[in-house]
Amino acid sequence: MNWLNKLEKKFGRHAIHNLTMYLIGGYVIGYGIYLMMPSLLNWLTLEPAFILRGQVWRIVSWVLMPPSGNLFTIIIMMMLYYSLGNALERTWGAFRYNVYIFSGILFTVIGAFILYFVSGGGIGVGGFFSTYYINMSIFLAFAASYPDMELMLYFILPIKIKWMALVYAVMILYSMVRGNAAVRVAILASLLNFVIFFFSSRNMKPYSPKEQARKKQFKQQSRPHMTYPGGARHRCAVCGRTELDDPTLEFRFCSKCKGNYEYCQDHLFTHQHVK
Repeated sequence: MNWLNKLEKKFGRHAIHNLTMYLIGGYVIGYGIYLMMPSLLNWLTLEPAFILRGQVWRIVSWVLMPPSGNLFTIIIMMMLYYSLGNALERTWGAFRYNVYIFSGILFTVIGAFILYFVSGGGIGVGGFFSTYYINMSIFLAFAASYPDMELMLYFILPIKIKWMALVYAVMILYSMVRGNAAVRVAILASLLNFVIFFFSSRNMKPYSPKEQARKKQFKQQSRPHMTYPGGARHRCAVCGRTELDDPTLEFRFCSKCKGNYEYCQDHLFTHQHVK
């Protein structure tokens, strides 16, 4: 059980469900401010110099900054990221998706302050930081989880999302090479959540779409047989313990065993696989 499993076990009940809807709601508020009071946007940016002078709301308010573009492209973008975000939340679970999004926001704030101090404490740092690359991290995470899913490019051309992610990766690298130090810090800070999340997890296979679909199908087909004595719904195939014996136990199916075998966290990685 890695660090993320431990966090989920302790704080999972506090996860915000349907988080993408709240993010899009923030964009709607920001776009409304842009239409009615555009000068107010200057009070929302992630500007460390002003935050240190008491304008602490900027630590959070910058996520309301609407994306650039006309109304049509913004609506399409919101619809796309709503679909991608909800798919990730269903696949990973609300807690892991929360950690992914909020860590991206946190790293962006930290990156802004690092750039502020390194650059000598000037005003104007906030102009380099937005939710653009955080949204990009959602797209990259979706592509890593669903590499063979097809999207209709311009509603006409079907293309696998992994190729689109490759194009975005090239664009990001190009921006880092051509941009100045501030651009590089902004990109690295915003995408650090993607790097940490995917390269620090020792076993992401249980959260892959294929594995999630297999578990869902098994539960639908075998639901009458998954009720154990006392009304328990999970039982370790090694020790026989259920969630009634210890409410803190976590159970997972083993994808390497032939058949559908469920194990507690003490035996998930130590049992002998059934061939």
